[in-house]
Amino acid sequence: MARIKVELPEQFAFSTTIPVRITDLNYGKHVGNDTILSMIHEARVQYLRKLGYGELDLAGVGVIMSDVGIEFKSELFYGDEVLVSVAAGDLSKISFDLYYKLEKLADDKTILVAVAKTGMVCYDYSKKKVAAIPEEVAVKLKG
Repeated sequence: MARIKVELPEQFAFSTTIPVRITDLNYGKHVGNDTILSMIHEARVQYLRKLGYGELDLAGVGVIMSDVGIEFKSELFYGDEVLVSVAAGDLSKISFDLYYKLEKLADDKTILVAVAKTGMVCYDYSKKKVAAIPEEVAVKLKG
């Protein structure tokens, strides 16, 4: 069976720490895959906010997540703190990818929890159609 393989960039432009809450645990008493996706979403919103934008206002356009790929590497449990790093890449006229590296610290070692990529498409919600990435956004995403 073919497996998703996310190739991470060498440099990340942004990092944030997200604690694992008791409500993030599933019946296996560890973090479920839906929570990993939620953490990625939170990190994306924080990253865009640091750049001065929001998902509904990226210099006049919005963004829609067109796809996501996640590789799960290690478990997370209640009390863990996750360092989520974010980088942008693969910019086209209307879309870009965001890459995520999720890590935790355990026994003085950094453990890779997951890697992910989301495809983001610029979208004009008022016209209900895709839109070009504003130039100022492209410049900031390229870092």
